[in-house]
Amino acid sequence: MTAAPEAREMVAIAALAAAEKGATDIVALDVSDTLVITDAFFIASADNERQVNSIIEEIEDKLRESGHKALRREGTREGRWALLDYGDLVVHVQHDDERDFYGLERLWKDCPAMEIEGIEAPSRDRANEVDPDLAGSGE
Repeated sequence: MTAAPEAREMVAIAALAAAEKGATDIVALDVSDTLVITDAFFIASADNERQVNSIIEEIEDKLRESGHKALRREGTREGRWALLDYGDLVVHVQHDDERDFYGLERLWKDCPAMEIEGIEAPSRDRANEVDPDLAGSGE
């Protein structure tokens, strides 16, 4: 099974909106074979809390314009890790520090990355990065 066409459409809209606001390391993962509650994860990074919220607002605006409304919205007050739940798509916009620490790509590394037209793949593979704090700790 692969992500539904509607989820793929939402990923494309979210990615272009995030890129427009300066998001970095934009990635989408097809989690449809692993999770029953959603088809795709969209993940992007920002340098600071204000930018996290700016990216989230732009994604929400663009998705709303195309007829999609978030079912739930979390973390926007803190601006460190904001989440938008659209059912078929879950959007994660994280401050760079949270992204490096929590490593969503490492947790979901068995899920295939989705190609996003018009968005260049990240220059580094976060799924294979090793947390320096855990390296050599036997974990």
